[in-house]
Amino acid sequence: MSEAQDSPLVSAEWLAKRLDTPDLVILDATFFLPGQGRNARDEHLHAHIPGAQFFDIDVIADHATDLPHMLPSEAEFAEAASNLGIEEFTTVVVYDNNQFMASARAWWTFRVFDHDHVRVLDGGLARWQALGLPTHSGPEPATRRHFQAVRRPALVRNLDEMREALGHPGAQIVDARSAERFSGEEPEPRPDLRSGHLPGSRNLPFRQLIDAE
Repeated sequence: MSEAQDSPLVSAEWLAKRLDTPDLVILDATFFLPGQGRNARDEHLHAHIPGAQFFDIDVIADHATDLPHMLPSEAEFAEAASNLGIEEFTTVVVYDNNQFMASARAWWTFRVFDHDHVRVLDGGLARWQALGLPTHSGPEPATRRHFQAVRRPALVRNLDEMREALGHPGAQIVDARSAERFSGEEPEPRPDLRSGHLPGSRNLPFRQLIDAE
């Protein structure tokens, strides 16, 4: 799996040759923001890469808070990953159908919980379909494995640490949202959230980091 070892990305061509690899799990991590009018799970069931499981960010989260998509506990993530058929040496390939936003988040989440054998499908489902590669519909079976999650504190900042970073000359906060959301010209898609950005943060919209393909 040399391509997977050398880069956080794998190509659709690479993945297509390895669909039957026993130590590989494919995850559809698609999610949509409120107001987009789309249902990620329904779309997954309609068409997904053969063998792919659905990584539900709404479920694999901390439900002790009313804030959306907060990281789950070690035990919660271990249970979810085990149910998806993932264990210590499993290579995980994540993709989405929403411009990398969701697959990058899933990639980071696995790394937070000490699983480095995780890659993102370059171009996501759109690239896969553009190449005429096959898709399946309906649920896919998964064999439960044993995943042990160990959280890496260095990959996460809590609220107090973010407050400290605001005035720290050696820290720079980067906001990956759109320029319109950063400036406050466009309202937040989630209700009751104020517009604007953190003091001192700089804007680098994530869409500027990906090409049309």
